[in-house]
Amino acid sequence: MGGTAILHEDGVDIDRRQCHRVVPMKVLVLGLCRTGTMSVRIALRSLGYLETYHMRAASTETPRDCEMWMQALHAKFDNQGNFEKKDWDMLLGHCQAVCDFPAAAFGPELIAAYPNAKVILTNRDVDSWYNSASKTILQGVQDPAFAMISSFDWAFRLYRPMLITLWDRFFEGDFEGRGKEIYTAHYDQIRKLVPPERLLEYSVDDGWEPLCKFLREDVPDVPFPNTNSTDDFVFGMKARNQKKIKEARSKAISLFCWISIFGLAFIGMLSQLGLFRHTVRWF
Repeated sequence: MGGTAILHEDGVDIDRRQCHRVVPMKVLVLGLCRTGTMSVRIALRSLGYLETYHMRAASTETPRDCEMWMQALHAKFDNQGNFEKKDWDMLLGHCQAVCDFPAAAFGPELIAAYPNAKVILTNRDVDSWYNSASKTILQGVQDPAFAMISSFDWAFRLYRPMLITLWDRFFEGDFEGRGKEIYTAHYDQIRKLVPPERLLEYSVDDGWEPLCKFLREDVPDVPFPNTNSTDDFVFGMKARNQKKIKEARSKAISLFCWISIFGLAFIGMLSQLGLFRHTVRWF
């Protein structure tokens, strides 16, 4: 498999409801977030699985995806409406693989929708996973800056409610108390649903060999990607938030300047017409 990953600039406006499947779904990576999913995304892309969906797409690259993810969440967890194969093909029709949340929260649904896809469970010690998720995604959900930015940034306005809903529903409103239990139950459920010949239990520490053998791909002559550690995530989250706030501040200053310019121009026009003096006297 060859090709080049389609990388979107942040904030690309795509209405997935107008899309359809254009490539076959081949790989479902259904391990939970913070199990090396960003490294796996990069690895699968380099092997030619284009596109490989990750939360990064919903959060920053194509934020309108969150509209359909919310529909899927309400259908699965709240019994509100339906989300069927045709809907998955609209939302993920450009993808040959998925990984990370929100896709991993829909393991049974995606397995049913794409019965020929191979399934990978990215594993991590449950205590290590819990600590990482607590310091990264949970902190993001609770971050006051995240809430503030979503009040003026269109992408975050879509992403934040989707992430909060996903986190609440998947962990049944009690990540701190039941996160480890639900993590274990999720993995057990996927193992029961997928026959052994279609399932790879995988750790990113294992590198290319087992992944490429399972997918029947040649092993690349490059190191296996290793990215998005806990420190990387926290640094990136803070940098992203600071960037958003800085951009908003710059736009506000620019708007104020333009209003001031037009205001002064208007006053000048009134002065030339001999109206400004009378207007001030009237007030």
